[in-house]
Amino acid sequence: MNPVVKVVQPSGILDGTKAGQFRQEIANLVDSGVDIVLVDFQDVTFMDSSGLGALVLALKTVRAAGGKLYICSVNEQIKMLFELTSMDRVFEIFANREEFENAVLSTH
Repeated sequence: MNPVVKVVQPSGILDGTKAGQFRQEIANLVDSGVDIVLVDFQDVTFMDSSGLGALVLALKTVRAAGGKLYICSVNEQIKMLFELTSMDRVFEIFANREEFENAVLSTH
């Protein structure tokens, strides 16, 4: 059976004002039985610590339900934020959606 994969694609600035909405979106996906969540940062221009906090909570929510969360297409600012906070070791980050699909989906 193939895993259920959903892509979440936030846009603009991922900060405190959008963090709650983002967490809710992830919680809804988990409730609907998703196995793998891919957060595609292609349209995100900036993320602050609130956005990062929301991402960590999203990861915990997905893992608690036995799922997996991946990230792709981060820009330089977000990449730097991940590296400065050592979150690049916590999250699996792919260059783009294609790389994610090749690495994750082809193994199932």
